[in-house]
Amino acid sequence: MSEIVQTFPKKKVELIIEAPALKNVIRAFEKRNIIGYTVFPVLAGSGHEGQWDSSGAVGDTGRMNCVVCVLDAAELDALMVDVEKIIRAQIGIALISDVQVIRRDHF
Repeated sequence: MSEIVQTFPKKKVELIIEAPALKNVIRAFEKRNIIGYTVFPVLAGSGHEGQWDSSGAVGDTGRMNCVVCVLDAAELDALMVDVEKIIRAQIGIALISDVQVIRRDHF
């Protein structure tokens, strides 16, 4: 007989942003008491303006990051108000997904 693990619904937010916007995103997380997040470098991609890559980028301009966090659905709207203000002024996109977690007290 297999054991069933209980899962809990959460929201996952993935932000693809220019490197200069990272500090503002982290401030928005801190303002909303979102203490768990992960930042990944984004090396290349393609969007409505065509293909791009970060090779040859000098400084933070032109470099992109992916910031991922998981939170309660009740926290999402307030965070997205802050995020929208940040990405409106810079290059960026926000992806929001429904996810299940097994340790709800971590989020």
